[in-house]
Amino acid sequence: MATQSSSTLHTFSVMLPRTILPEMITVSAKKGDRLDVVADAWHMEHDCHYGWEIGFAPGDADMSTVRAKLNPDGELTIEVRRRPLGQTCLPPTGMGPSYSL
Repeated sequence: MATQSSSTLHTFSVMLPRTILPEMITVSAKKGDRLDVVADAWHMEHDCHYGWEIGFAPGDADMSTVRAKLNPDGELTIEVRRRPLGQTCLPPTGMGPSYSL
């Protein structure tokens, strides 16, 4: 998975096989400023399961802004806004939301 960061945004992208459909991808926000990304074509035997865990420095990412998009060519792109320097954030109170495409 390729990563790119600016002062305001983290962007992650990866090319997936075209057999991976949006409903086969789950992006979950986890405790500790982490994202869990799973792409699974459960009906296939080979080249069908992909997974990543993306960790952020404490307080760096605004986990409420996670956006994921699967393009028709198979490129999965995930964007997460960065918190402005000095902005305080509340401690996590649970496992966080789970998003499916």
